Order: sequence, then structure tokens, then C-alpha cells
Amino acid sequence: MSTASHTLTVAFSRTAQLLPRRSDWAHGRPRRDLTAGLMVGLVALPLALGFGVSSGMGASAGLVTAIVAGAVAAIFGGSRFQVSGPTGAMTVVLVPIIGTYGRDGVLVVGLLAGLILIGLAYAGAGRFIRYVPVPVVEGFTVGIAVIIALQQLPGALGVDAHAEKVVPLAVEAVRAWVATPHGVPLAITVAVAVLVLALSRVVPLLPGSLIAVTAATLANSVLGWGAASIGQIPHNLPRPSLPDVPWAELDALLLPAVAVAALAALESLLSATVADGMSVGQRHDSNRELAGQGLANLVAPLFGGIPATAAIARTAVNVRSGATSRLAALTHAVVLLLIVLVAARWVGEIPRAALAGVLIATAVQMVRVSALAALMRSTRGDAAVLAITAVATIAVDLVTAVIVGLVVAGFFALRETARSARLEEILLDDADHVDEEQALLDQHIVAYRLDGPLFFAAAHDFLLELADVTRVRVVILRMSRVTAIDATGAQVLADTITRLENRHVTVLLSGVRPEHEKVLRELGVYGGLAHERHLFTSTPDAIEHARVHASRIAHTAQESAK
Repeated sequence: MSTASHTLTVAFSRTAQLLPRRSDWAHGRPRRDLTAGLMVGLVALPLALGFGVSSGMGASAGLVTAIVAGAVAAIFGGSRFQVSGPTGAMTVVLVPIIGTYGRDGVLVVGLLAGLILIGLAYAGAGRFIRYVPVPVVEGFTVGIAVIIALQQLPGALGVDAHAEKVVPLAVEAVRAWVATPHGVPLAITVAVAVLVLALSRVVPLLPGSLIAVTAATLANSVLGWGAASIGQIPHNLPRPSLPDVPWAELDALLLPAVAVAALAALESLLSATVADGMSVGQRHDSNRELAGQGLANLVAPLFGGIPATAAIARTAVNVRSGATSRLAALTHAVVLLLIVLVAARWVGEIPRAALAGVLIATAVQMVRVSALAALMRSTRGDAAVLAITAVATIAVDLVTAVIVGLVVAGFFALRETARSARLEEILLDDADHVDEEQALLDQHIVAYRLDGPLFFAAAHDFLLELADVTRVRVVILRMSRVTAIDATGAQVLADTITRLENRHVTVLLSGVRPEHEKVLRELGVYGGLAHERHLFTSTPDAIEHARVHASRIAHTAQESAK
């Protein structure tokens, strides 16, 4: 088979694996799915509006995203229970993009991110989510929650404030409110947030956010409080059209698109993992989930929607409401579409302050205090990773924060692994050979057994000390229990052998694993030995050779003394 034919075969096979199947809709219970979808739709309405406003694209963009992306991802995604739409994490990324490149720039970023996600699905990148440590996930979740809450301050205080970073935005909003204080928006925000949090604890299956927003809207209209509303909502979905591509800035938009795609992949796969844990016997297909999110982000911008991801909160509501198949998530999108068609005028009357209260309550619910406390108490490394990731999320951006968190987590993991390495002075594993060991020591023969990985600090901690052994004629290094060795460990080992050989101490290696031979040979470990006959497959063979060698040295010394 030619290379081109093989490539086509692989591409067709991968495409078939990523496409929807009839089995996706099997074994569902339509009545339960329709009920769950209705509940999720009612919960998603204020969130979609709020995140649309918070992103800077407007409430209608949030609704369009929830409808279009929610439907596409429900059909093509890799989880039965996943519910997709605009999320707080995504709005955090979108705010600086719309500030720099405008509305069309955001739409183009969504299209590019969709293509990247589909490419990741074809590359089979879904499996890599398992390598993201829990402290990193919790850290950026805390950072996102803080950013979402700070972003709501202009709406909560009823002032206009504009800044690219969230902390300056919050400071500017507070200053503007102090200059011209008015309490109605703040009172609405606090009341809505408290009501949402209270209802979520007392009656968690009720759409608390919708109840709170409806009450605030009625009070604002009937009592004439005058709090600013979110504005007009279209009575139908806009016709699909390509955004005006800013060709001159297309290269600059690529990096934000990568950031959006990375966040969409991370949040969607984490949400799918949460859904698996809440259900019985269900496991998502991570690559299909990436493909589904990619298609959702390709289609949503054509209708004026913002980039979307799976939403953990809405997915959890879906599972708790009794969803059994993808019909529930699809129903949620249909419910939102019906609301747009029937009740758009009333939706437009919702006060901005009420949506700010919903999003602040959402930010509070994102932070799992018990999980954070457990991580902070577990190890210093976990606590440091969590704190650094959270701070980087607030100060820089989400993707950078995740990268920083992974690097810091990797450092602590390597340090702990290096600490597990040991060097023990031991000749024979059997404790009954004490006399024999003493006889060997009397012949100036000593053996060290290396346990665990041999890299980084582990190599420097004991191999350099080994080079300073005195009154020894033969050193046997037992390598059979070395689990891993890198270039640093091999280089230090080579230096140690060279220093010992230069002091006329013969070095023997025993039990080198086949997978370690290449790095040892390439980095000069074998070259430092007197000759390669000083390599042995077993320790007994090395001991026998050491005895002969030590006797020969002793005999030579006696002859020289005469």
C-alpha cells in the first residue's frame, strides 16, 4: 500500500470513529431526558445571558452560543450528558480579545479554535487530559472564579468601567461608584446572589438563578427602580454568515485562537470526566468530545455566537435531573430557542445587576472549599502549585497559568521522585553471609546498590560523595534496581567512575538493564571503566572478579614491598 493510500485509510478510519452513531441515542428514556433538558434550559438561560454580557459581545451572543453550540455538541460530542455553551472561563479569555480586535476578531478566533480542536481530535490528543494534576485544575478554577466575580463589579455597582485586565477594571468601577454612589443595582446584585445560593442549598433541583432573576426583573419593572436592563434580544436566530475576516491581523489572531482551543479542550474534557463520575457505567470518548466542541465552535460564530465549551455546572444539573441520553442536552438548546422566539421582549428587561448577581453566585459555587482545604493540607508542593496557578490566572491569563502550574507541579514531582533514590553499601542481599561480607571488606572490596531513579539531584546527592571513598581497591556498583536514568545521572556517574579509576580504584558494574545501556554508553560511563570486561550481568560474577582483582593487587603490593 502506498503512503498516500495509507494516509487516506487512516484519515477515513479516524473520521468514522469521530462521527455520531446510532448507539448514541440507544437505551435512553425520552420522558426523563425531556424533563432534564427543560430543567437545564431554565438554569442555562440567565447564565447564557450573563456570560454573553460579561464577554462584551452582548446577551444575544450568549443565547445564540448556548442554542447553536449546545445543539451541535450534543449531537457530535463524546459524552451522553455533556451540556455546552458560553462559560465563565471562556469569557475571561474573550474580554481582552474583543478589546483588541473587536467583534469580528472574536468570531474569527472562534472559527480558528474550532479547526484546532478538530485537529486535536484527529491527532488523538484527548488522552492527555489525564496528565493535568488536580492542584493545577483547582488553582485555575479558583482564579477563574475570582475573575468572574471581579468582572461583575461594573454591573453590580451600576457604573461604566473599561479596562483590559480585571483588577484595574474592578478598581475603576469602585472609584466610579464612590464618585456617584447609588444603591439599587448593588442591592439587586446582592439579593439575587444570596437567593441563588440559598435556593441551591435548600432546593437544588429548582432553577434558582431563573427564579431570582425573574423576581428581580418584576421588582425593577413594577416598583420603577430604574436599574439598567440588558437591552433588546432578537426574536429569532440571525442568518448564518461569515464574519469579516481581518486579514491583516490573522497572524495575530492565531495565538488567541490557540488559547481558546486549549481552554475549550481542557474545560470540556474535565467536565466530561465529572459527568462520568456522577453516572454509573458511562465513559466519554475524549477525542469525539474534542471533535464535537470543534464543530460547535465552527458553527456558533456563523450565527454571531462566541466560542463555547462544555459547562460543568449545567452538565451536573443535567445528570442530577435524571438525563439518560444526548436528548436532554439537545432539549436544553431547543428550550432556549423557544424562549428566544416567544419571550425575547421580556428577557431584554432583565436588569444587568441581576445577571451580575447570578454570575457572582456561580463564581462562589465554583470554589469547593473542602477540596481546597484538603489540597492545602496535603503537601507543600500541592499547596504551592494551587496558589501559583490561581495567582497566574488572575494576573496573566488562563493558558499561561496552566502551563506555569504544570511546570511547577513537574518540578515538585521530580524532586519527590529524586528523593526516593537511595544508595546503600551492601554486597549480598542474604543476611546469612555476614562473615563472607566481612572477608570481602577485609580485601578492600565494597559494593553499593543503587535503588530508584538516577537523575538530577539524586545523582549529585550520592554519586559525587562516592568518589571520595578511601582505602578501597574495588567498587562494585549494583545497577539492577535503577528504575530510570537520564543524561544528568549518566554524566555524574561517568565522572564518578573516572575519578575513582584515576585514584587506582577499580569500578565494576553489575546488573545494568538493557534499556539503560544506550544512555550509559553514549555519555561515557562505559568509557570510564578500565575495560568493558568490568561489566557483569550478575553481582556474584562481579564479586568473584573483584576477589581475583583485589588478590592480584595485594600480591603486587607485597612484591613491591620486598
